[in-house]
Amino acid sequence: MQRPAIVLALLVSFLAIAGYGIYWWQIARFMQTTDDAYVGGNISVISTKVSGYINEIAVKDNTRVNKGDLLVRLDDRDYRTALEKTQGEIAAQQAALENITASRQLQLATIEGMKAAVDAAGAGTAKAAGDSRRYDSLASAQAISQQVKDNARADYRGAKADEDKAKADYLAAQRQLAVLDAHEKQTLAALTQARASEKQDKLNLSYTEIRAPFDGVVGNRHIWIGSYVDGGTQLFSLVSSQGLWVDANFKENQLARMQPGQPVEIVADVLSGKTFHGRVGSLSPATGAQFSILPAENATGNFTKIVQRVPVRIELDETNSISDLLRPGLSVQATVNENGRQ
Repeated sequence: MQRPAIVLALLVSFLAIAGYGIYWWQIARFMQTTDDAYVGGNISVISTKVSGYINEIAVKDNTRVNKGDLLVRLDDRDYRTALEKTQGEIAAQQAALENITASRQLQLATIEGMKAAVDAAGAGTAKAAGDSRRYDSLASAQAISQQVKDNARADYRGAKADEDKAKADYLAAQRQLAVLDAHEKQTLAALTQARASEKQDKLNLSYTEIRAPFDGVVGNRHIWIGSYVDGGTQLFSLVSSQGLWVDANFKENQLARMQPGQPVEIVADVLSGKTFHGRVGSLSPATGAQFSILPAENATGNFTKIVQRVPVRIELDETNSISDLLRPGLSVQATVNENGRQ
C-alpha cells in the first residue's frame, strides 16, 4: 500500500520539477523583474514672468485644468499705464513724421520758387552785363559820359550780387531737404523704438494672466490673494495628465539581453490587482551612481563591491486611460520579457 503512494509522490514531484524546468527554459529565464521602479511624468513649476500683487487665483489645490485655462491674475494697472504711455509716444512720433512730410512738400515748393529766382537773377545779370559792355564801347567813342558808364557797371555788379544771393538761397533750400531727411530718420528710429516698447508692454500686460501650458492637475500651491510676487517666483506645480512613463532601475546582471522595444508588465502598489503594459524605451548610458551629486569613489584602500543599477525608461501603453490611476512618484514592479518584441 505504501509503495504505490511513494511512486505516485515521486512521479508528481518529477512532473512538477519537469514542468517548472520547461517553464523556466521557455519563459522564466527571459523575465527580468525589479521593484526599484517608479512612475514618472512631466511636472512643470509655474512661475511669474513679471512682478505684481495677486488679484485672483482661479484654481484650487488638486484641480484638473485644461491647456489655456486661467490660473492666476496679477494687478495689471501699472502695465496698462505703461502701455498707454508708449502708445502716446507712438502717436507723437507719427505726428512728427506727418509734419516732416508736410515740411518736405513745402520745402520742395520753396526750392522751385528759388530756382525761378535764380533764373530771373541770371537773366538780369546777363542783361546788365550786355548793357555794361555797350556802355563801355560808347564811352570809348566818347558818345556817353563816364558817369553813365560807371552806373552801368554798378548795375551789373548789383545784378551779379543778386544772382549770387539767389544761388546761395537755392543751395540752402536744397540742403534743408537733407536736414529734413535726417530728422525723418531720427523720428523713424524713435517710432521703431516706441513700437518695440509697445510690444514689450503688451507682453508684460499679457504676463499678468498666467494660464496653463498643458492639461494637468494643480498642486503644491505657494501663493495667496494679495501676495506680492517678483518675476520668477514659483507659484505652484502643474502635473501633466498625459505622457506618463516608468523609470525602472535594473541590476547590471539583468541587462545582458535587454533591448528597446521589449514588452513590459507593470504592477503598481496602489493597484496590486491590475497589470499595466508598456515597452522598453531606452537604457541609460551610465549607472544611477554616476549621475548622483556625490558619485562613489572606489579608489580607496577599503573596497566593497556593490551591484550597480542602471535606469531603464519604460514607455506605458494607453497613457490617457491610466492617467487617473497612476501618478508620478508611485512605486511599481516592472517585469521585462527579453524574449518578446513589440
